Amino acid sequence: MPADLKDLMDDLTRRMDGAIESLRRDLSGLRSGRASPNLLEPVRVEAYGSEVPLSQVGSIAVPEARMLTVSVWDRTVVGAVERAIRDSGLGLNPAADGQTIRVPIPVLTEERRNELARAANRYAENGKIAIRGVRRDGMEQTKALEKKGEISQDDMKAWSDSIQKLTDQYVKKVDDILADKEREIKQV
Repeated sequence: MPADLKDLMDDLTRRMDGAIESLRRDLSGLRSGRASPNLLEPVRVEAYGSEVPLSQVGSIAVPEARMLTVSVWDRTVVGAVERAIRDSGLGLNPAADGQTIRVPIPVLTEERRNELARAANRYAENGKIAIRGVRRDGMEQTKALEKKGEISQDDMKAWSDSIQKLTDQYVKKVDDILADKEREIKQV
């Protein structure tokens, strides 16, 4: 019995929506004004033998408009957290104070705005890569169904075209989200 195109498209749409949500989460951390705990959300820390999100090793607070603090729960990972924040590409310079790491948020100079725009571009490119990965999975599924004889070559071509159109829509969404974020970052 042939698989249903609608089911396949629903699955691919759900997965591409996940990529868009992940991108929005990452971009929400790129602030253009005030300090926000979301800024450190994409930071991953090398701890306990694997890479874990920063939120799993400490809590993030905003004590003042231009400062974030990370209260690390385990003293042994303070150095790793500090390194992860410094190496995150966000242009932040954390300073450890016992089990608390203070992260001053630099004033948005033109150079800093350009750094943030580059980081936004990296996040957007990762989103596009994720979307293209979903497309590749969908294409492989249709080829497998065609090979098994469950769908015809014509159906496979039509399904492939539908998958490509869906992919193009989501890549455009990524581009639109990126353009909005770049406008927000460059706004003085």
